[in-house]
This record gives sequence, structure tokens and C-alpha cells, in this order.
Amino acid sequence: MLRQRIITAVVLLAVLGASLWSASSIPFTALALVIMAAAAWEWARLNGAQGFGALMFGAAMALACAATAWAGWLDALVTGWWLVAALWVLLGAALLRVGAAGWTRVPGLARLGLGFVMLWAAWLAVVQSRLVGVNYLLSVLALVVAADTAAYFAGRAFGGRLVARKLAPSISPNKSWEGVFGGIVGVLVLAALWIAFDRHLAPAGSSRSLYTQLLHGGASLLVASVVALAGMSVVGDLLESLVKRAAGAKDSSQLLPGHGGVLDRIDAQLPTLPFALALMSLVASRAVAA
Repeated sequence: MLRQRIITAVVLLAVLGASLWSASSIPFTALALVIMAAAAWEWARLNGAQGFGALMFGAAMALACAATAWAGWLDALVTGWWLVAALWVLLGAALLRVGAAGWTRVPGLARLGLGFVMLWAAWLAVVQSRLVGVNYLLSVLALVVAADTAAYFAGRAFGGRLVARKLAPSISPNKSWEGVFGGIVGVLVLAALWIAFDRHLAPAGSSRSLYTQLLHGGASLLVASVVALAGMSVVGDLLESLVKRAAGAKDSSQLLPGHGGVLDRIDAQLPTLPFALALMSLVASRAVAA
């Protein structure tokens, strides 16, 4: 099992790295399209569609992403990201309220439609983030890794000792508030380190990270934004946990040997990528106003 995980991780990192640092953005755009199409197939299977229906759902996602690129929308939705961010905030509040049992009462078409919108928006967000710059995109992706890793160790060390009530026991019984607080500390440390990297070690001409650009809006905006993004990564994780629990599934699929499915790997990125772009638009608007 461990060998499978390592081999899969190495292959994925090699493919991702080659597409990220390609002189053209097309390889990364195409890779992101394939990833979202696979995630859409998994989403459909977890929400009642099987066989040909799930395949068609994945194909529809691929066509929607391709049509978006063909229509020239990759530079659009500069202010529209706040609508996507608001959708995720409302969704997060609803998740904690209704739990997995409430999800099964949502009509199947509504669940499929919601997933389609979220995955398409995440594809557009990750492609636009790549267009901003590799350093920027990596800083957003790393935020989720830092939040998840710090939350894991904080949860193991302090879970249930400081706050008796679990975070969302009906969705993910092992998640604790201590883990959330640990994740926030982790991303704040990451932000400080990345800002130092931008100032002293980043190659000339490279893009600025999310954290450096947020810092242009002031230290308070940086801290509030990083905390909010850490929270949104938890929402993305909880959503997939809820869907899998409602479907009685441990993993979203077995597409990635040793790692489960695509959704298992990108769930926390689905809200954070759009939310980060929304925050970037806020910094840009402040700069124009100034």
C-alpha cells in the first residue's frame, strides 16, 4: 500500500511539474480539464449516477471547461469570484446544520448541478491562478497542504482536550476544533515563510505569492484572509466527507492507487482557489482606489 502511494505520488508530481513549468499554459489547462472531468465522474457516482450516466457527466464537465477556454473566459470573472465564495460560505453553514442525513434529502439533480458548478468554477480558478503565475498558484495549493498537515498533528495531540465538542460529528467524527486551530497556525507560519521567500529568494521576474499580494492590503487583511482560506479548506473537506458518508463510500474512487480518488485529493482546493481569487480582486480594487 505504501509503495503504491509513493509511486502514484511521484508520477502525479512529475506530470504536474512538467505542465506547471511549461512555457505555454496549454498543458496545465488540459491537465486541469482531465482532473476535473475525472472528479465530475466521481461526483456523479457518489450522487446516484452510475455507468454511462456518470461517464456522460464527466464528459459534460470536460466539454464545459473546453468551451470556457475557447470562448476566452480564462481572463473573465474578475469580480464574479465573490459570488462563488459566497456560495461556498452558505454551503458550509448548511453542511454543519443538516449533516449527511440532510444531504440525501436533496433532489439528485440539484446535487449533480451543485457539483457541476463547483467543479467548473474550481477548474476556471486553478487555470486563472496559473495565468497569474506559478509562484502564486503554488502558494495557494500549499496553503491547503499546510492546513491539513498542521490540523492532523494538532488534532492528534490536543483533539478533545481543549474543546469537548467535535467540529462536525455527523459528517466527520474525527475532526476536532483543535485541529482547525492548528491548521490556522500552520497557514500563518506558511504565509510568513513564503513572504520571506518572495523578498529574498524568489527568482527575478517571478510572480508574487498570494501572501505577498495580500500583504499589500495590510497585515490585518493578510491575517484575516489566511484564516478565512484555512476555514474554507475545512469546508471543502467536510463537503466531500458528507457526500461519501451519504453514499456509504470510503473513497471517491480508486483512480489513484494508494490515494483513493481525485476528489479525495482536491476536495479542500475546490473552495480555496476561487476564494483566493476573490481576495486578490479585493486587493486590486483597494490599489485602484488608493
